[in-house]
Amino acid sequence: MASFNFNRPDDFVAAAREMADAGRLTLARLLAEEAADRTTDPADAARILNEFPGNSLRQED
Repeated sequence: MASFNFNRPDDFVAAAREMADAGRLTLARLLAEEAADRTTDPADAARILNEFPGNSLRQED
């Protein structure tokens, strides 16, 4: 398993891909949502979320 710094949206996407490859799809989706939130371009955010389909599982306050 790779070590991630989580400083950029790409770090979250890379971690999401690793979790998806490991069969941890829920965690992959959550990481993808965080990457999309940190992306300034709406088209990139949509692309990220499309790569990791599913409903949001976040519990917001």
